[in-house]
Amino acid sequence: MLTAFILVKSTRDGLTHLGAELADVEGVAEVYTVTGEWDFIAVGPGQGCDPSPDQARRHRAHADDGRVPAVLGPRPGGDVRPGTGRQDLLSDLLPVALRAARAGAAVLLESGLAHPGIAAELKGRGDYVTATDRRSESAILEVLAREAPGIAVLAEERGGARASTMWAVDPLDGTTNFTRGFPSVGVSVALLDAGRPVVGVVLAPFLRLEFTAARGGGASLNGERLPPHRELEPARAVVATGFPFRNKGLLPRYLPMFNHALARFEDLRRAGAAALDLAWTASGTFDGFFELGLDTWDVAAGAVMVVEVGGRATDWSGGDAWIDTGDILAAAPDVHEVLLELAAQTTQG
Repeated sequence: MLTAFILVKSTRDGLTHLGAELADVEGVAEVYTVTGEWDFIAVGPGQGCDPSPDQARRHRAHADDGRVPAVLGPRPGGDVRPGTGRQDLLSDLLPVALRAARAGAAVLLESGLAHPGIAAELKGRGDYVTATDRRSESAILEVLAREAPGIAVLAEERGGARASTMWAVDPLDGTTNFTRGFPSVGVSVALLDAGRPVVGVVLAPFLRLEFTAARGGGASLNGERLPPHRELEPARAVVATGFPFRNKGLLPRYLPMFNHALARFEDLRRAGAAALDLAWTASGTFDGFFELGLDTWDVAAGAVMVVEVGGRATDWSGGDAWIDTGDILAAAPDVHEVLLELAAQTTQG
């Protein structure tokens, strides 16, 4: 059985009215709303790539009034496959995310690792942006616009509106590191659906590392599949963290956690690029990661990698709000359990 996809020009209200009109069309399995320029309609098994005469008439009618272009056939980025669902469709965009991230990484490599004193604009306390950040982001967004048109983008420098399905882009994670010549610098591109990351790419161009993951498809480092998290006694764990240097108001909550973690685990690390910290947690370089007040583009790509190797990613209370709050605990299961325990002690004072 084949599934065809109709690309639908979005309106301000997305497919709200169009979905209702298509509800009685034989073979329409599901309407996929993607905030942005385009939406998908899946024509389900039994219809193949050839709509019924009645369905074709309805399709042409919608096309004639400008709401649906006359496009019916394989989805962008690949051939239609049996049993293809929404998650499969989105996960197939991993190569697009990788090409976009590589475009940004190429800008960083061309610019070269900076030296102290490079011109940088201060966006906020301890928050810098350079011309390289902006050029990297432009290169990434150009690839996404060309190869995955219509999906909303939330990017660190240009911003953007949050959407149910969207890209989250950090063109240069660790800008302070970059301005000081410290090579812990990353490029992060993630695709989220319904608030959960389904695709993640984190590159460390100056270290020649490429981390990738797709939900349900595992995680890889430089093309080699990463193994599941190994069992580890938490007392022997090396855990990464990041200081809330931009918001010192978080210190009363953070410092007790830091102290508890330093006492409970073998050691802590602070490399200054959250996306890489999470990717390194997935690869076993670190056994866990905790931080407060990050942004979606900092955590989305790396977190899906941690989950794909059998780890856990939650907020500090064990819930799912981390993608919005940026308060994240990500680790191998045994270490994550301890992190939750320590965070609960912090909350209790």
